[in-house]
Amino acid sequence: MSSLPEYRLLTRPELDEVLSWAATEGWNPGLADADAFWAADPAGFHGMFLDGQLIGSASAVSYGGKLGFVGLFIVRPEFRSRGLGGAFWSYFIQHLETRLAPGAPMALDGVFARQAFYARGGFVLSHRNLRMEGIGAASLVRDRHVIELSRLPQEAVETLDTVHFGVPRPAFLESWLRPPGGLALGWLSDRVRGYGVIRPCQNGFKIGPLFAETPRIADALFQALSAHAAGKPIFLDTPENNPAALALANRHGLREVFGCARMIRGVPLALPWHQIFGVTTFELG
Repeated sequence: MSSLPEYRLLTRPELDEVLSWAATEGWNPGLADADAFWAADPAGFHGMFLDGQLIGSASAVSYGGKLGFVGLFIVRPEFRSRGLGGAFWSYFIQHLETRLAPGAPMALDGVFARQAFYARGGFVLSHRNLRMEGIGAASLVRDRHVIELSRLPQEAVETLDTVHFGVPRPAFLESWLRPPGGLALGWLSDRVRGYGVIRPCQNGFKIGPLFAETPRIADALFQALSAHAAGKPIFLDTPENNPAALALANRHGLREVFGCARMIRGVPLALPWHQIFGVTTFELG
């Protein structure tokens, strides 16, 4: 067996394999996540190979050169504790740097146990994103302002998303807003003031993102999305720096089951965290 691993970009089928690893790790990816991830940045997924065998993975996605997001950093268990992960990390971080504009930040949602490792790479803790779990609840009445996202102007949805994500991500949204077996809803009054998506996962359903200008709007969207998964497990990744998001989760009987540290290298984007009730995904931001 060779002692030196090789690195290269993943193919689309290899990304499916990596997401199966993520499921084994307990991260509960969405059933169709790979399509949206690939659409976001086909050149953003890296593999570590030993004698032709895929043994490690990472996403290092560039959003138009304005933001880098790191995720899916996995080394297969039988190859851990050999010093392979650190060298692989250096490789794909340096690769991402070449694809970002000068001064553009990088971010990640890393498991708490790896915070010290990411800190050595220059990433600074912003806050914790907590995965909350509950059971979808049927709702007899949907708020009249809540409508199918497909009925809203795409430009208005993308504008709202950019405000809350920080940079445009139209290719990602093209796939993410049409989840097979899921549902995407928006809040419309005088304009679009919030939206949310629920998608089927390995276990139950995840809601993400959940962006809303007020807690009331967030609650109405959450209830309508929850009804889509009535009687089934639902998950919401809530930013701990938005007390209203945690209050919403608690109000609907969700409990903390997992979490990640949002860490950033460089100057953070100015995001309205008080309007972010659920992040999109731990893997791509």
